[in-house]
Amino acid sequence: MAASNSKKSAFEILSAINVNDHTEVKDTGKVKLTYLSWAWAWAEVKKAYPDATYEIEKFNGIPYAYDPLTGFMVYTKVTIEGITHEMWLPVMDGNNRAMKSEPYEVKTKYNTFTVQPATMFDVNKTIMRCLVKNLAMFGLGLYIYAGEDIPDSSDVPAEEPAPTKKAPAKKAPAADQIICQRCGKPIQPFNGNTPQQIANATMKRFGKVMCMACGSATKQEQEAQAQMVQDEELQLPFPIED
Repeated sequence: MAASNSKKSAFEILSAINVNDHTEVKDTGKVKLTYLSWAWAWAEVKKAYPDATYEIEKFNGIPYAYDPLTGFMVYTKVTIEGITHEMWLPVMDGNNRAMKSEPYEVKTKYNTFTVQPATMFDVNKTIMRCLVKNLAMFGLGLYIYAGEDIPDSSDVPAEEPAPTKKAPAKKAPAADQIICQRCGKPIQPFNGNTPQQIANATMKRFGKVMCMACGSATKQEQEAQAQMVQDEELQLPFPIED
């Protein structure tokens, strides 16, 4: 039986490296972006894989592609142990807006601002950031792009989720209670009349089971809308029948 190959892949080795001490966090006010030092990242790769190479793609000798509508884009390739991954990245300003060869305005809901044209400094900076992102395809600092704080490690036990607290169950109304369909409260006796009598009277008068207070309020609303004169002979807001 052939012996199993215990050699770890480049991805397993590079993805296990903690890069947190070599990152920079940029706070734009709306989002926090984490950047990894390209010099440190490339040094770590070369220490582990001396034969690793990278390439900056060129277009007619120029290290970027440009479209007047969308802006500048740079491309890199990294090869480690015979495996090549490609990456691309747009040239952006400090607000992560695509830069073009000419300034242009961006209108938001609250403001209008100008995106300045890209310079060779912006292109060079983007190429090195693209290289770092390219290296992440081999595992180095990949968790940064996933929004995580630390690399995955099978040696670190996962924390058990805290038990969730159940919301207290709402008490159901007693079987003998009659609930007002307007306020949701149990109907109470009033002026010698039982809840059932009040429920019957409001259903007959208004088409809903209501307590005395809601029935009175409904009657007043109807009278106000119809501009009717209140019947002064009634001692109650509406007649009660047994």
